[in-house]
Amino acid sequence: MNECETCAYYSYDEEWDSYVCEMDLDEDEYCRLIEGHYRKCPYYRDGDEYKIARKQ
Repeated sequence: MNECETCAYYSYDEEWDSYVCEMDLDEDEYCRLIEGHYRKCPYYRDGDEYKIARKQ
């Protein structure tokens, strides 16, 4: 499973008919991300809203 699939910024876009990252990146940040300059996405935020509730 790709880490994007669990990210809070990853959502379905009906206009594009596919999933997209909604993180507001400038052109330089986007290029670095696409070119693979990072081992893991620095903008990743866990989209599991119930993660804390399960620990209680």
